[in-house]
Amino acid sequence: MWAVALKELRQMGRDRISVIMIVLIPVIDLLLFGYAINLNPRNLEAAVVDQAATATSRAAVMDMAATGVIDLERVADSPQQLVDMLRRGEVSVGIAIPPDYERRLVDGRPAVQVMVDGTDTVVQAAANQLAQMPLEAPNGVHPAAHAPQIDVVSFYNPERRSAVTIVPGLIGIILTMTMMMFTSMAAVRERERGNMELLIATPLSRSALMIGKVLPYAVIGLVQTTLILALGFWLFSIPLRGSLVDVYIAAVLLIFANLAIGLLISTRTRTQFQAIQVAMLVFLPSILISGFMFPFAGMPDVVQWGAEFLPMTQFLRLIRGVMLRGASIWELWPAVLALVAFTVVTMAVAISQFRKRLD
Repeated sequence: MWAVALKELRQMGRDRISVIMIVLIPVIDLLLFGYAINLNPRNLEAAVVDQAATATSRAAVMDMAATGVIDLERVADSPQQLVDMLRRGEVSVGIAIPPDYERRLVDGRPAVQVMVDGTDTVVQAAANQLAQMPLEAPNGVHPAAHAPQIDVVSFYNPERRSAVTIVPGLIGIILTMTMMMFTSMAAVRERERGNMELLIATPLSRSALMIGKVLPYAVIGLVQTTLILALGFWLFSIPLRGSLVDVYIAAVLLIFANLAIGLLISTRTRTQFQAIQVAMLVFLPSILISGFMFPFAGMPDVVQWGAEFLPMTQFLRLIRGVMLRGASIWELWPAVLALVAFTVVTMAVAISQFRKRLD
């Protein structure tokens, strides 16, 4: 028994990737949960339109910004422009102050309207914090007692159902997991089964060989997307405010990005077990810091910069923008461009690392 245990330990020690994973996975988990993940959203991207333009209204805007919940970096010309910014995903919160702001305070009517992107339930909770703020009335004037001063309006998810925000993101999670797992074991499986000799003997180039191996998985990804959409519409009444074609375009972009990652993993690992380990190392951040489970705005800047390189982060912006906010895929062109660039670069690296030989 001890001889077998010692042999297993030595064999594991010779597997450099396994040794790295044993140390790296707990370290990354600790850093992600302890440093990157913050359940209290901060610095949400916000825009304001101040039609009153008085000292009192400007003070109200400064008080909201001082909370740290929102980051007022943009100014709109009209409430309609705020709505357009929300639809395109440029901001998460819009603050509209009407021309009769001070009169509304005196009369006891809502004086500020906070528009919230309801596709993210965490943003809604942050807006509720702003709604509890007392607004300062003009000098010498006392607002009506117990008057609701801030009116919070939830766009795109007025019922505030969690399923509306979760189900579209699940498309990305499932595609990331399955596509990456399948393709990360593609070349490795050929070596382990002894089929690599047959592939080497073919007249195919490296590019044709690797692209041919991933095309069937792309079809599987589209089937999975269709299944999730059908169940989401049937079981949870998930809205589709944008174009269904745009939804599939976003899914195809994510599918090929994940297939490229899987192929790169497959060229750098020697066994299927190693491929699964490395794939899980990439999959974990895709769940935790992409904005699917935890508020993206609450993460440190360095983590947000790193998350921008995850295909899942860009896909969430696309799928929520198209399905829930009714935006066009071309209005969300930065995320589209990021996914295309990521796929091209990763696929090129994977093809360059693949060799049609056994050693």
